[in-house]
Amino acid sequence: MKNLFAFVLLFTALLSNAQDKKEPLKSQIVEVSCGECQFGMKGKGCDLAFRIDGKTYFVDGTKIDDHGNAHAKDGFCEVVRKAEVTGEIVNNRFQVSTFTLLPEQQ
Repeated sequence: MKNLFAFVLLFTALLSNAQDKKEPLKSQIVEVSCGECQFGMKGKGCDLAFRIDGKTYFVDGTKIDDHGNAHAKDGFCEVVRKAEVTGEIVNNRFQVSTFTLLPEQQ
């Protein structure tokens, strides 16, 4: 009986883990910009987004205006920049843990 209980408990844990929609990511360089203005995403205003392997994700954990004026000549609504990030994709949104904006390429 104990073995059956342990099996059911293990199976339930594995099943719940398999249904969790998380994709962990290691530190990587991504394109970052305004999702609406530069990446053509549907949204409710100017929101920060990452493009990873050609796929775009809105970002949680940092905001577009945390990194300067989004509407300035070099802002995220005007240009696509690169950033080194860590985090994970959860329910089709990027949950950022670390964010380092890289210098602009001249």
